[in-house]
Amino acid sequence: MSSIALIGGTGNVGRRILAEALRRGHTVTVVARKPAQDLAGAGVSFVEGDIAADPAGLGARLAGHDVLVSAARFATVTAEHVLTTARAAGIKRVLVVGGAASLEVAPGVRLLDTPEFPAEYKSEATPGAQFLDDLRGVSDIDWTFLSPAAYFHAGQRTGSFRLGGDAFMVDAEGNSAISYEDYAVALLDEIETLKHVRQRFSIAY
Repeated sequence: MSSIALIGGTGNVGRRILAEALRRGHTVTVVARKPAQDLAGAGVSFVEGDIAADPAGLGARLAGHDVLVSAARFATVTAEHVLTTARAAGIKRVLVVGGAASLEVAPGVRLLDTPEFPAEYKSEATPGAQFLDDLRGVSDIDWTFLSPAAYFHAGQRTGSFRLGGDAFMVDAEGNSAISYEDYAVALLDEIETLKHVRQRFSIAY
């Protein structure tokens, strides 16, 4: 079992990752500006902190963890913040809740670059794509970036989904979707199996 430090554990995706980790017997330290009392329970501890404000100081308080997971928003948390925290903590394994915008709809053409990409999502999607680019130059941390499908939503834990690489995936009807719950399953599978080290992979139904 792993000791997991979870940035953004009080958000929609982070809560599902926490639940899936506990279901499998891992221990989790949730990093948040304010502890969420409804998440308290066996296997959960809290560290109050802001990774964007003091990543090195936060890292010093997370020493001893096996894995760092970031489910934080890209508009406020950069790859450098996460990597600085991991290095200060001595954590070599980092997993990032990615975005769909950097997936390719054709070789070398990202979803973000298409005319149809909604302008209102670019403030989060553009730094998300940069986050992945920054990770790709890193060799001292075993990072993994998991991109969800375009429609990323609250739903059911089915355990039935497809995994891919850099290509944007759709189903037979042209839909691209995945639930937070099944995303959490895939992310915890990756923590336990280490199949995509220093890679981006993707998930969709």
